[in-house]
Amino acid sequence: MDFLELKSGSSVEGTEIKAYCSGKKSKTYTYLMGGVHGDEVEGVYVVNSLFTWLQENNDIDGNLPLIVIPILNVDGYRNGTRINANGVDLNRNFPSKHWTPKARASKYNPGKSPLSEPENQFLVKLFEKYPPKLILTIHSWKPMLNINGSDCEKYANFIAQYNNYPVVPDIEGHPTPGSLGEYGPEKFEAQVLTYELPVISEKNSLKQIWEINSEGLKKLFSSNLI
Repeated sequence: MDFLELKSGSSVEGTEIKAYCSGKKSKTYTYLMGGVHGDEVEGVYVVNSLFTWLQENNDIDGNLPLIVIPILNVDGYRNGTRINANGVDLNRNFPSKHWTPKARASKYNPGKSPLSEPENQFLVKLFEKYPPKLILTIHSWKPMLNINGSDCEKYANFIAQYNNYPVVPDIEGHPTPGSLGEYGPEKFEAQVLTYELPVISEKNSLKQIWEINSEGLKKLFSSNLI
């Protein structure tokens, strides 16, 4: 599958944010994203592994309209922090109707205003130019498939056949005001699947996490669901 590199974004510290498009023009696109939180290396590894597979696999439909952003929070990834270089949690900074300037803890800092951060500004510009149908954003915390949007469950149920992760409409006791899961369906009527991986440990290496999840992801991108 062939990809074109899009015009890059720029982070708080001026680091390049790379994005790629399959080149197929469409009314809507599927997004594959990692590194919204810079310390969640598991998601970045899985996104990059899947992206490599997509590029090397000639059996994937070349007409699939797909945008890939391997690392959104490039400064946080380099520094090993959840937050960006302004100390903001990018997944609390989107202008959803529930955005709030209050944070339960400093690591959830929503920023001085909605969409104040250049990383999210770049992402939203992409959304406006390449409207999202499905946003698959890969994180790490504990295994689950968090669904947002009226039709998102079908994607989560498909993947859950292979990794047996629970499919959840929300995370009890863990509100996410200003998250992409709120903003995507509200603004773009997009389905947002927040794909939570386990964190690396003695039992879970990056390679093992990818192996557990690779079949379902490969099957999804080979299916007619997207």
